[in-house]
Amino acid sequence: MAALYVRATLQSDEVWLVPAFNHPFGKPLAPFADRVAMCEAMATDVGAWLKVSRAEAEVGGEGRTIELLEWLLPQNPGVKFRWIIGSDILADLPKWKAWDRIQQLVQVTVLHRAGYPAPNALGPPMAEVSSSEIRKRFDSGHLPGDLIPARVLEVARARGLYGLLPSAT
Repeated sequence: MAALYVRATLQSDEVWLVPAFNHPFGKPLAPFADRVAMCEAMATDVGAWLKVSRAEAEVGGEGRTIELLEWLLPQNPGVKFRWIIGSDILADLPKWKAWDRIQQLVQVTVLHRAGYPAPNALGPPMAEVSSSEIRKRFDSGHLPGDLIPARVLEVARARGLYGLLPSAT
C-alpha cells in the first residue's frame, strides 16, 4: 500500500523494496533469500516500477540505514533517492546511527501509519499492518491472507516459513 501511494502521489519513477540483511536492533528475521523472494512475488503483481534490491547483502555491516545509503548512492550516480519511513518508527529514530547524516544524503518522507499520528506525515492513515502483526497471526495458526498478497503467502508456504508446512511439489 505504501509503495502504491508513493508511486501515485510523489511522482516516483520507481519504488525500491530493500529487505534488510541484518536487523540493527537484533530483531529475528526469516532468511534473507526468502524475504527477497517474497518481495519479488509482490513486485510481480504490482508492475515493473516496483523493484527489489539485494543491496543490503552486498553492504554487509550491521544493517544500518547509513551504511546502505553510503554504499548505494555512489553505485547509482544521478539517481535522486527518497527514504520512505512510516510514522510508527519515529520514536526509534534517536536509536538510529547517523540520523542527521541520513537526512543530508536523502529526502526523508514520513507516511502516516494508522495509530501513529505525526506532524508532517503524508497521506491518509495507511492500514494498520505490521510485520509483527503478520508474524503473530502465523504463530497463532491464522494465515494473514487479508494482510499480504496471495503470491507472498504462496512463497512463504512453499519455503516453509513462519511455521507453515512446505507445499508439496
